[in-house]
Amino acid sequence: MSQGTQMRTEEMLLNVGPQHPSTHGVFRLVVKIDGETITEATPIIGYLHRGTEKLAEDLNYTQIIPYTDRMDYISAMTNNYMMVHTVETLMGLEIPERAEHLRVTVMELQRVASHLLWFGTYLLDLGALSPLLYAFIDREKILSFFNELCGARLTYNYMRVGGVKWDAPEGWIEKVKEFVPYMRNQIKDYHKLVTGNEVLINRLKGVGVITQEDAINYSLSGVQLRSTGMKWDLRKDIPYSIYDRFQFEVPTETAGDCFARYLIRLREMEESLNIVEQAVNQIPEGEVMAKVPRVLRTPPGEAFTRIESPRGEIGCYISSNGKDKPYRIKFRRPSFANLQILSKLVEGQNIADMVAILGSIDIVLGEVDG
Repeated sequence: MSQGTQMRTEEMLLNVGPQHPSTHGVFRLVVKIDGETITEATPIIGYLHRGTEKLAEDLNYTQIIPYTDRMDYISAMTNNYMMVHTVETLMGLEIPERAEHLRVTVMELQRVASHLLWFGTYLLDLGALSPLLYAFIDREKILSFFNELCGARLTYNYMRVGGVKWDAPEGWIEKVKEFVPYMRNQIKDYHKLVTGNEVLINRLKGVGVITQEDAINYSLSGVQLRSTGMKWDLRKDIPYSIYDRFQFEVPTETAGDCFARYLIRLREMEESLNIVEQAVNQIPEGEVMAKVPRVLRTPPGEAFTRIESPRGEIGCYISSNGKDKPYRIKFRRPSFANLQILSKLVEGQNIADMVAILGSIDIVLGEVDG
């Protein structure tokens, strides 16, 4: 090729998904590429739509709880709590102390399990196999705790309006206490294995940068928002349950890139372990269910609550007409909101960076499609 001659390229339309290893489910991203550069990206959703909110209008409040399991199937405990917390707010219920400690314990263990799954699969997408195996071994220990507690490993249906389904079995609290120092050491080993790896740093640093202004304008929350330097966590800023009794930090980074989001998730696991340790050490004896009617009827009115899930702020709005079913119900799903910035992040990037950006946003399709 003579000097000054430019290589001619043609624009190509590329479908990423809906069955693609990096999308982890039925998510489709249609990208236009010019050579190695993404010129346009369009997320297409709806492959997993189940009409949860409309179905809930024909269910009583207890029957709705299993549907929240499926919305974010790797953070079901958190979604269970989000639903029952809104009903309890509407009814003005006071929850027994032991139930609150159990709720916080399982929600924070769930956060660790969720981040472990993200850690393993994200690094697998980037080309590293070993971290996935280590992460799943540790996640398996948490799933065993949940299986022992409520008889399920993925969709738990454990929370109840007024408390929890049943108390922890004998010896369960002691096992959780022993797990905390073990998991802390494992996270240190993750850093030794992965964090300083030159290939990982080159793949993530400066890639998929989110500015704080964009994070706010796009209504991002969770790790995406905190990676821009915004120290916002509902457990601290608008406390719910008994989170205001525990000492923990809110990890932040300022770079706003994929590497910042990687670091924050590892640090969040450490802080979740701090909360779990305090919760199990302070757990009192007593009942795990408040006195609630056999058939729950909420007073006429409306309530909206929001909590900090592993993927960001998840909220529930309930409008009640005084019956045993909600008149209207609406969920604010963090993955749906976080997905909106994806096009902006990948356009203009190399096609090789797309997987790193996709995974760093940590989208769960059940929350996107409903």
